[in-house]
Amino acid sequence: MEHHVYFWLKEEEKAAENRAAFEMGLDSLFDIPLCTGGRWAVPADVMSRDVVDNTWDYATVMFFDSVEDHDAYQIDPDHQVFIDGHKQRWAKVLVTDLA
Repeated sequence: MEHHVYFWLKEEEKAAENRAAFEMGLDSLFDIPLCTGGRWAVPADVMSRDVVDNTWDYATVMFFDSVEDHDAYQIDPDHQVFIDGHKQRWAKVLVTDLA
């Protein structure tokens, strides 16, 4: 299954040093053994269209072998370390999961 997360950072968190710290946190998520792959990214500089939302600052896509692995990831201590260490940085988070 795929787990997609979109992050909108608070304006005061968009400085280069804050972004670098957040990116290191994102990198750490892919070290959690339940995650079998994926990546983080920033919005692509594509042509403007009404159906494209590029207002977010960062997104992740993560792959899991099963829904059970995904659910275990959600309560993994290292995932919680990321959340606790970075939740003050974001203004909004949106999650979409695909079977």
